[in-house]
Amino acid sequence: MYTIEGINAMKKEEFIDKVGWVFEHSPWVASRTWEKQSTFDSMQTLHHEMVKVVKEATRAEQLHLIVAHPDLGGRIKMTETSVNEQKGAGLDQLTKREFASFLQLNEEYKTKFDFPFILAVKGHTKDTIYQEMERRIHHSIEEEFQTALSEIFAISFFRLEGIVNKQQEA
Repeated sequence: MYTIEGINAMKKEEFIDKVGWVFEHSPWVASRTWEKQSTFDSMQTLHHEMVKVVKEATRAEQLHLIVAHPDLGGRIKMTETSVNEQKGAGLDQLTKREFASFLQLNEEYKTKFDFPFILAVKGHTKDTIYQEMERRIHHSIEEEFQTALSEIFAISFFRLEGIVNKQQEA
């Protein structure tokens, strides 16, 4: 855990190393955030500035960020953080039938949108995740692109909450 003061005291390289992972495989978000504003009043301010960097990024950079996320329910190599997040939603306990259903819907989704289905799984179960996939597959490409970014913003917020000591922010 870090205090916001500790984060503010970090040099750029340390900031990227300690905070950059909250946006999956995209340390450029932390790098640009630090360059724009290297001190933050709170974890919320830090997150807001990181989100702003993503919103100001090119469409290609945003797509790269989306594509950096693993398939939900997939059994591919994931970061430890992603594994733990998916485990919390029960995605590590899919039956063979559930796994096949997730795999099929994931493939349909990726075929339609050219990027993986992204959902901040905190508070979800494998059933609600599947229902959300079924609902969102009917979105337009632009609507789903924006939804994926919004979900990434939620994921990064949860991850920051996990590393910033709230006691020091009050």
